[in-house]
Parts: sequence; C-alpha cells; structure tokens
Amino acid sequence: MPKMIFVSLPVTDLKRATAFYEAVGAVKNPQFCDDTASCMAFSETIFAMLMTHDKFRQFTPKPIANARTSNQVLLCLSADSRGDVDDIVARAEAAGGVADPSPKDEYSFMYGRSFEDPDGHMWGVNWMDLAAAPQQPDLANA
Repeated sequence: MPKMIFVSLPVTDLKRATAFYEAVGAVKNPQFCDDTASCMAFSETIFAMLMTHDKFRQFTPKPIANARTSNQVLLCLSADSRGDVDDIVARAEAAGGVADPSPKDEYSFMYGRSFEDPDGHMWGVNWMDLAAAPQQPDLANA
C-alpha cells in the first residue's frame, strides 16, 4: 500500500470550504464526511480533511491558529504542466480564494504559483520538469 497523507485543516464554514476545494479540483469522499468534516481527495494518496473548529479541537489541546495572520505550514500540490498551474490558481480565485499571495516561481525547469483558501490556508501549485532539473547548477536555491 502506498503512503498516504491526510492534511487536517480547521475551517470556519465547512460548506464553503468544501465547495472551494471542489472548485480547485479535489473530490469529496463521502465515506469520510459528516456535518463536522469533509474528506477532499486530490489523488489516491493526498487528502485534505476539512474540519469545523469544534471537530479540529478534538485532535489537539493547542489553540487553533488564525491562518489569515500566521502561518504554520506551507502546502504544495504538483501539477502536470505550466497551464495546469495557472488553471488551478484561476479556479481558486474564481471560487473565492486569493491568487498569488506568494511570489511566483519561474525557472526553466520549474513554474509555481500559489493561492490562499477562504480560511487563509496557503497552497502552492508547482510544475517541474524533473529531467531538466538535475542540469540546473543552482537547484538548491530554487
């Protein structure tokens, strides 16, 4: 079985957050959803668990950070092409997100943009030509 990742995100409006993630290409998995959480699949191995604040608090005694004013994690999805990067960011913006809160990454072998969801969680979207990447002398600084 391949390794899987489940990123749990606290959200203020579960229906709005679910619709947003559907708009950027995630698919809701009803098997793991109820009125407190939505399981959003980006692939067979990558999932975002959207949780109401009350549900999220069941998993941690720590306060929930305000993602609009602080950042604990940067999330990034891969894309199949430069055009797919632009398409995902455009869909995020059309669904109520913020396009490009971080600077764009543009190299001959890599292209990346970002979006912020309605709760302030930041996501990068990157395309990379892995065959060309090792040929870059300064890849560590990309």
